[in-house]
Amino acid sequence: MSDPIQMYLDLMKKTLTFYLWPEPPHPLESTFYRRPQISRVILTSIAKVLKKFRLRLMLDRPFTQEQRENGLVWPGYADTMIGLKRLDNLQYCAETAIREGVPGDFIETGVWRGGACIFMRAILKAHGVTNRKVFVADSFEGLPKPDEEKYPADKGDRHHTHTVLAISQKEVETNFSKYDLLDHQVVFLKGWFKDTLPSAPIEKLAVLRLDGDMYGSTIEVLDNLYPKLSKGGFCIIDDYALKGCRQAVDDYRKNHGIDSPLNEVDWSGRWWRKG
Repeated sequence: MSDPIQMYLDLMKKTLTFYLWPEPPHPLESTFYRRPQISRVILTSIAKVLKKFRLRLMLDRPFTQEQRENGLVWPGYADTMIGLKRLDNLQYCAETAIREGVPGDFIETGVWRGGACIFMRAILKAHGVTNRKVFVADSFEGLPKPDEEKYPADKGDRHHTHTVLAISQKEVETNFSKYDLLDHQVVFLKGWFKDTLPSAPIEKLAVLRLDGDMYGSTIEVLDNLYPKLSKGGFCIIDDYALKGCRQAVDDYRKNHGIDSPLNEVDWSGRWWRKG
């Protein structure tokens, strides 16, 4: 770890995951959506009263090292929730693509606070790469309501109710700026994937990272972007542990005769290299 580039990227991973610090108490209102309606009403009323006195209800959330490494938590203060192992995998894929000259840009579809995209931009900057872009694709409004008629596998999916996933583009841009990584090589694609990806200004991709949770959000990305992934490029799946995402990946690989090994990163992350 004496290489300055690797020292910088290692520090970036630990900073983006908040690995270097204990998790401070988290505002309790951010968890209201998971509680029964009567509890939400009562807690919301209490929170409004306390706010008048500049007070807040807080929830103590001690995270273990293993949880942070494996991305097993929804952190209150980190810029990514994917954990160190999946960031290690992203670094391996991106640096291999750079080293071997795999043509194309990098993209993440579903970015939350932008941590993985920020890390991809950091990798390009650390290696002095100026001819690749990082595409940041998200609705910046959370996940869509499931289209149960078109995608039956998403029936009953509740991700659209998780308000903690709705991070604005402005907030993500601010996060890029904190690391001095917001520049012309960062391109935002705002909107639902079905609307933005068919006409996205992307010619080739070297790294395609999917973090859409649902069947629809996953299959729409694969349908529109996998054909643009260069031979030797990397397809990374963040949510293979989720039923909808897993089925979409399995369906796409089967329907398109993809037999590249599906490699495990951790309990949820998977990746393969396009043959």
